[in-house]
Amino acid sequence: MWTDPDCPVARAADVVGDRWSLLIIRDAMDGARSFTEFQQRTGIARNILADRLRRLAAHGLITQVEASSGKRRVYALTAAGKDLFPVIVTLRQWGERHAYGPGETHSVLVDEEGALVPPVVPVAADGRPLTSDTTSVRK
Repeated sequence: MWTDPDCPVARAADVVGDRWSLLIIRDAMDGARSFTEFQQRTGIARNILADRLRRLAAHGLITQVEASSGKRRVYALTAAGKDLFPVIVTLRQWGERHAYGPGETHSVLVDEEGALVPPVVPVAADGRPLTSDTTSVRK
């Protein structure tokens, strides 16, 4: 059941709005594939991890595929799961700006050439940066 059936933000939050789901998606983007890898990287309890993996699969964000060894199944992001990349980057960048004190160390996201990923900013069709002050929701 959707908490607010007319709001895309509410529907998305219903699917991935809890801490563990987002961290599982983050780790899948960073190469985690097995149940054990997700558990070790997040520290999540096994029963909660199993539940979140089932939910993410039910919503089409991850799927199980045969491992390259052919001996077991592992998790892989679907196209819908990969579409969360800008969301993860935006959350990361918000965290870099607001969840750390001055000079406090943290990991950084870099591109394939080692350059820092620039800030993610929504833009209008003409390239102008958009903010909550320059947009509105049409119902």
